[in-house]
Amino acid sequence: MSITTYSELKTSIANWLDRSDLTSVIPDFIMLAEKQMERTVRHHKMIERSSGALDSQYSAVPADWMETVRFSITDGNTSKIDQTSVADLMDKRDAGLNQTGKPKFYAHVGETFELYPTPDQTYNIELVYYQSIPALSDSNTSNWLLTIAPDAYLYGALMQAAPYLGEDERVQVWNGLYVSAVSAINAVNERTRLSGTSLRMRLSAIG
Repeated sequence: MSITTYSELKTSIANWLDRSDLTSVIPDFIMLAEKQMERTVRHHKMIERSSGALDSQYSAVPADWMETVRFSITDGNTSKIDQTSVADLMDKRDAGLNQTGKPKFYAHVGETFELYPTPDQTYNIELVYYQSIPALSDSNTSNWLLTIAPDAYLYGALMQAAPYLGEDERVQVWNGLYVSAVSAINAVNERTRLSGTSLRMRLSAIG
């Protein structure tokens, strides 16, 4: 059967497991597969561009943020804000007597970006980042990853089912198929990157 929707994916998982009593836990297998893919898949369809205003020492990261690609101030000539460690940022703040000015560095602190120097005015910024995979659900029945790689979803969910079901000799086969599917996704993305294909990025508010 084709796998184009959340419902079809759940049905396919049940068929592959040859079980009719897993209706309540199959969504968990899918969710766990999504979390695993977020750690291993990097694709240009995950790249988001967000713009906003920066006027304080701390700025909240977007709710779907996973990894920063570029953080820039866009007033006048665009200037990059470089990432550094929390310890290095604290050293810079101590050495500079907690000065204010145009931010040049940022560090990840919890669910925020900490900026140094602390902004001395409001700056327009742009954040380019990898976003989390839009979770499938009864209300969000498809996403870009299910569209291009239903096999990754299927084999990833089957792998997550194995610990729940106990020993299953099929897990090694599923693992191999899953690794192959994820490798193919990343390989396609790498070919796209090297070809110089321009990426169309969506705009949304930061935070």
